[in-house]
Amino acid sequence: MSSGTDILLEVEHLWKIYGPHERNIDLTKPFSLEEAIAKGAVAAVCDISFKVAQGEVFVIMGLSGSGKSTLIRCLLRLIEPTAGKIRVGGEEVTSMDEHQLNRFRRTRVAMVFQHYGLLPHRTVLENVAFGLKLRGVGREERESAAREAIRQVGLEGWETRYPAALSGGMQQRVGIARALVQNPELLLMDEPFSGLDPLIRREMQDELLRLQKELRKTIVFVTHDLNEALRMGDRMAVMQQGTFVQVGRPQEIIMHPANDYVRRFVQDERRFMLMSGTADKRVEKLAHTAGRKFIAG
Repeated sequence: MSSGTDILLEVEHLWKIYGPHERNIDLTKPFSLEEAIAKGAVAAVCDISFKVAQGEVFVIMGLSGSGKSTLIRCLLRLIEPTAGKIRVGGEEVTSMDEHQLNRFRRTRVAMVFQHYGLLPHRTVLENVAFGLKLRGVGREERESAAREAIRQVGLEGWETRYPAALSGGMQQRVGIARALVQNPELLLMDEPFSGLDPLIRREMQDELLRLQKELRKTIVFVTHDLNEALRMGDRMAVMQQGTFVQVGRPQEIIMHPANDYVRRFVQDERRFMLMSGTADKRVEKLAHTAGRKFIAG
């Protein structure tokens, strides 16, 4: 990451360990994944550290079971980390009490889930405005803000419909609008498009890239799809068995994979780039499509 860049999210030595023997591990001292397993624990997130700059899209990519979703949920403490520190804008999330954490979730961060998470008995407008209602924002103000967010995601005219009347792509647009209306500093997206048909998925990627060009949000985006990672990410981390095995700009990871796991992940894209001689141009085109420049790793 380039020097002088404002950092919004900082994660230091984050662990999430499951198992009845978790207490047998002294987390105040350095230890390895092998030691954790030897003591009967299952480590879903293993000593992960990274930073995300303001306005950056940081993609976490890996196969199912690699720990991606556990990690992103730890950032909000929807899953409690076992050890480590999480800071957003310099404020330590891991030390917050319940009141502080609820306020943090409602005012500074928003999350878009894979399965939409819409309230079925509330209209599109009510779903989008719901977070503002929890904050205590007055009806007129929150509905005005919700209508603007609905316009931003291209759903004008659907305000009075219920989720059951919407397609999967439209429901996910509602989920994105519900997150944007809170004007969060940090937007977390956990495989938001993976349940959609390929064409709709592409449209939603385009929509998010358009919104990002306009709004410049700081986004942590989880996916298992390499093409999606290349399209969406300024930087990306490849995750395996709870650890980051490589972090860098997309073209760096494709052209210089750190190990066999990463090499298998990127082999088709790398072969295409090498055969066509367009490695730099292809990634530059992806960046241009998103309307941004890659941040140095």
